[in-house]
Amino acid sequence: MATHKSPAAEIAAALNDGKIHLLLAATGSVATIKLPLIIAAFADHPNISIRVILTKAAAEFLRAQSEEQPSVESLTSLPNVDSVLHDEDEWVEPWTRGADILHITLRRWAHLLVITPLSANSLAKVVHGMSDNLLTSVVRAWDTTGLVDGRKKRILVAPAMNTAMWVHPVTAQQIRMLEEDWGVKEVDGDEQGWFEVLRPIEKSLACGDVGSGGMMEWREIVRIVKQRLGL
Repeated sequence: MATHKSPAAEIAAALNDGKIHLLLAATGSVATIKLPLIIAAFADHPNISIRVILTKAAAEFLRAQSEEQPSVESLTSLPNVDSVLHDEDEWVEPWTRGADILHITLRRWAHLLVITPLSANSLAKVVHGMSDNLLTSVVRAWDTTGLVDGRKKRILVAPAMNTAMWVHPVTAQQIRMLEEDWGVKEVDGDEQGWFEVLRPIEKSLACGDVGSGGMMEWREIVRIVKQRLGL
């Protein structure tokens, strides 16, 4: 009888499949409804493998409520999507020595991690090093120097939140950490840092407020991701 592989073991088996690996994540912001459009924009690149991480809050925006909010399950039918992962996939069976660990395997697998949207709550977790779900565990385990996995890789984040949240001084402090302390920059010809912030735009928000905090236009996010992956 064939044994079912755990999500971690399945991904570990695909580490060297010759494809470009895009780890795409969404957190608890209404901008999560743009995720299917972002994924579909990579349909013309057959040599890319996309794995999606959804936080519990992000999944609530994809419950087939409307045409622009399809079901979470429907994401797996989009081109190049090889899995949609949730917190529950971290420990699907009791761990034994030598078994693959999902958040570590995902870090090794990914050529690029893109969190779009990044909510105010998840931004705070990332900056303060919390790792209480699958996504924040991947971020916390990221190889920031490239010395562990032998390859330096970036994390791109597209913040999206209410205007009052975005202009709050705590948010400014947290974004400054990502951009100035951990941000990608050239120093004496050497690339340092691992975070790239795709800053939000001013728009009429879903909550009715008008101002900054809206996620960068999804087509622009796709353009930047394709450029970073060399597509």
